[in-house]
Amino acid sequence: MVATAATSAFIPVPSPSPNSGAKATPKPANLGGMKSKSAGISGGLQVKANAQAPPKINGTSVGLTTPVEGVKNECETSSPPPRTFINTLPDWSMLLAAITTIFLAAEKQWMMLDWKPRRPDMLIDPFGLGRIVQDGFVFRQNFSIRSYEIGADRTASIETLMNHLQESALNHVKGAGLLGDGFGSTPEMCKKNLIWVVTRMQVVVDRYPTWGDVVEVDTWVSPSGKNGMRRDWLLRDYKTGEILTRASSVWVMMNKKTRRLSKIPDEVRGEIEPYFMNSPPVVEEDSRKLQKLDDNTADYVRTGLSPRWGDLDVNQHVNNVKYIGWILESAPLPILESHELSSMTLEYRRECGRDSVLQSLTAVNGVGNLMNLADIECQHLLRLEDGAEIVRGRTLWRPKYANNFGALGQVPAESA
Repeated sequence: MVATAATSAFIPVPSPSPNSGAKATPKPANLGGMKSKSAGISGGLQVKANAQAPPKINGTSVGLTTPVEGVKNECETSSPPPRTFINTLPDWSMLLAAITTIFLAAEKQWMMLDWKPRRPDMLIDPFGLGRIVQDGFVFRQNFSIRSYEIGADRTASIETLMNHLQESALNHVKGAGLLGDGFGSTPEMCKKNLIWVVTRMQVVVDRYPTWGDVVEVDTWVSPSGKNGMRRDWLLRDYKTGEILTRASSVWVMMNKKTRRLSKIPDEVRGEIEPYFMNSPPVVEEDSRKLQKLDDNTADYVRTGLSPRWGDLDVNQHVNNVKYIGWILESAPLPILESHELSSMTLEYRRECGRDSVLQSLTAVNGVGNLMNLADIECQHLLRLEDGAEIVRGRTLWRPKYANNFGALGQVPAESA
C-alpha cells in the first residue's frame, strides 16, 4: 500500500469510481505535497514522502519543501478496522505461554511422585539375576512361577522346581566368576575337558507354589569325600519366608571326551575350595539301598521313551531334570490324581545320549485301592532297552489334602 502510494507521486494512478464501472478521469500528481487519495477505501490515505527530488524534470527545476510526516488517517471520525480472519485469531504468544506453564507444572509434579512400590513383591529381582550373600558363600535368586509352569493341580510341577534349582546352581558359578565356556565348568575344568555330573539327588517338597508366587532359592556348595562336591538348596516363599523345598545333591567330575569319571585336579580344587562351606546336608541322607527292578518285580512299565534334541544340554547328554519326567511316566494315574510327590531319592548310574531308547519301571508298595492309601512309596528304574541302568529312584507320595508337611529345613549356621 505504501509502495503504491509512493509510486503514485510520480506516475498518475487512476482512482476507481464508487458509482459505476466507468473509468475516472486521472488527476495530475501534486508534486508539492505528493498527495494520493483512494476513493474506494473508507477514509482514504494521505501519503507524504521526504525524498529529494531530481534537480530537473522536463527542464524545470523542482524542489521539495514539505517534510514527510508519515502515514496518517485522514478520517475525522475513527472507525474499527474491518473484521477479517487474521483479526479473529487468538494471541498465540499468550496461548504458548499458558501451555508452557502447564507443562512445567506437570513435569514438576511428575518428578515429585513417589515411585516406591506399594507391594514389596513388585520389584523382586526383576531380571532374575540373583546375588551372592552371606559372606560370599550363598547364592540367592528369586523366581516367579509362570502360568506355563503349573500343572493340572494348579501348582508348580516337580520338574519346574528342579529347573529352578539347576538354574540357581549355574548362576552361582557365574556370579562367583568361575564360569568357563562349559555348562557349569570352571576355567581350569575347561582346559582339562572336565564337566560336572550328578550322582545322587534327594529332594523334599513341603509345599508346592502356585501361579504368581515368588520363590527365593538359596544354594551353596560343600566338599563330599575326596573327589566329590555337594550342593544344597533351600527354596522359600518370598513373602512369608516359609521353606517349601529342600534338596541336596552330590556331583563328581567326568572327562568330556572319554566319558569316564575323573579325580578333581589340584588346579580345579584351588578354584572351588574357597567357596566350600563346612555344613551338614540340608536333607538328611537316606541310607536305604535303592531297589533294582526288573520285568517281574515292576508293577508298571512304560517303554519307547526317547530323548528329543531339546532334551540335550550343551554337554550333549540328557539333562538330569528330564530323567525325573521319564520316571514319573510309569507312575500309575490313580496316584497322580489323588496324591502329590513329597520326596524322592535318585541315584544316577549312567548318562543317556540322543539315540537312546529307554524304559521306565515302577513298583508300588501296597498295590490295591491307591486312592484310599495315606502315604505311598514307589520304587523306580529308568533303563535302556538292553537293560543298562540309567537311574534308580524312590519316591514318597502324600494325599493332596495333607497339611502336615513335617519339619522344615534350616539354613546352615555359617550362612545364617
